[in-house]
Amino acid sequence: MGGLSALIAKRIGLGLLSLIAVSLIIFFAVELLPGDLAEAILGQNATPETLEAMRRDLGLDRSAPVRYVEWIGNVVTGDLGESLASGRDVSELIGARFGATLFLAAYAALISVPLALFLGMATALFRNTRFDRVTNAGALFAISFPEFFIGYLLIYLLAQNGLFPSMSRITEDMDLGQRLHSTFLPALTLTFVVTGYMMRMTRAAILNVLSAPYIEMARLKGLRPRNIITRHALPNAASPIVNVISLSLAYLITGVVMVEVVFVYPGVGQLLVDSVVRRDLPVIQGVSLMFASVYILLNLSADVISMLSNPRLLHGR
Repeated sequence: MGGLSALIAKRIGLGLLSLIAVSLIIFFAVELLPGDLAEAILGQNATPETLEAMRRDLGLDRSAPVRYVEWIGNVVTGDLGESLASGRDVSELIGARFGATLFLAAYAALISVPLALFLGMATALFRNTRFDRVTNAGALFAISFPEFFIGYLLIYLLAQNGLFPSMSRITEDMDLGQRLHSTFLPALTLTFVVTGYMMRMTRAAILNVLSAPYIEMARLKGLRPRNIITRHALPNAASPIVNVISLSLAYLITGVVMVEVVFVYPGVGQLLVDSVVRRDLPVIQGVSLMFASVYILLNLSADVISMLSNPRLLHGR
């Protein structure tokens, strides 16, 4: 277990370094955006004195490294700054929308994860059959097109006839059934995007295990193919499957930007796009850092779970 603990500690350290590196990229990428922020806020008719005062208020009179250290210090204490457009705390703006994004991601995960596991096991069990070929072709189709294309295609197929709304607006007075109906199309879009990838990885992991000697021994004992997969192959393929599921969940939370824009969904992704249009830099930085933190955290969790589910690391050789 000592070696495993060292590996986990090393992975956590790498995760922290990744987060620091991403924060640097986010801050200086926003800094490199063209144009004068003070002029964008006050307009072209502002006097030089007013512009200079605004730059001082925004801290633009200090060097970028100094402002980065100040920004990251505030982030550590939970202060993401104030929105230039509304004057509200950035953390408050994100908090007001994060629940909607989390609901959409959870909705898609509840559909995609069981579906991907089932299809992955089924295609491994019936490999090289027509079912296997058709399912793999469908998965390849789903992962080959961007989210906005799939979203608009679903709107054309399912929203034109009134089955589902093309704009997924949710309100506090909606019950669970109304929310599920209103957000079905964006959830289905995300499901199409991640299910194909998860299914193919699950299939590959199970097929890799099926070539092991103990699987051949199970076949010689007369076990049914379904029992071989569920009792022997799936548990031993758990590590890569858990890893790909965790990565897909990370994508569901961080990759919703385009889907939220297509369906005008009031989540954090829509907030990010609106902030880019308004050049609201504190919100852009805060939302980008939040997405990066969630992605790194879920990747870290996937690696740790993968290590803990690996018998060779857990018990040694």
